[in-house]
Amino acid sequence: MNKKELVVAIAEKSEVSKKDAEKVLQAFTEVVSEQLQKGEKIQLVGFGTFEVSERAARTGRNPKSGEEMVIPASKAPKFKAGKALKDVVNA
Repeated sequence: MNKKELVVAIAEKSEVSKKDAEKVLQAFTEVVSEQLQKGEKIQLVGFGTFEVSERAARTGRNPKSGEEMVIPASKAPKFKAGKALKDVVNA
């Protein structure tokens, strides 16, 4: 499912226009992005949790040349599914 199909599905489920559904989806993604950027955690009970995962700096190898290189520390967004979502998927 792509973004356009998701907007259509949201519009049908919530009985709003596609335009309004797209605004809501856009607002949701912006708020999640902003909060993760601040290092906040977003918990949606029954659905899951969005959070930032810290990756420490480490040494790696270039697979092509075998040369050692330093991989810098970074942050990555992470989603952990909640129990209710897992149950629906596994049903």
